[in-house]
Amino acid sequence: QERLVESGGGLVQGGGSLRLSCKAPRMILSVYNTKTMNWYRQAPGKQRESVASITSGRITNYSDAVKGRFTISRDNSKRTVYLQMNSLKPDDTGVYYCNYDDYGTPVWGQGTQVTVSS
Repeated sequence: QERLVESGGGLVQGGGSLRLSCKAPRMILSVYNTKTMNWYRQAPGKQRESVASITSGRITNYSDAVKGRFTISRDNSKRTVYLQMNSLKPDDTGVYYCNYDDYGTPVWGQGTQVTVSS
């Protein structure tokens, strides 16, 4: 079983919205509650880039490219982090990955594809 499972991607028109979810089904809840959870994305032919993060204390951080349009949140009881994406643009197209640091080792999900048409 995967350590992180993303879902919620799809095809959407520009200006539309999607909500991504990332669940950590195997993580002990007390450990999950301490982790900063991150969303990254990778567009075709480009490097993976950070999109948003949320700390255990729910402090959030966003890249300039998505600030004001995306919102990251978490539900610790469900071991799940969300990425609400509004006002989507074609430049937001890519594979979106969830991530956390496991004592120095990055853990990644399998990714979920987001495609925004113009």
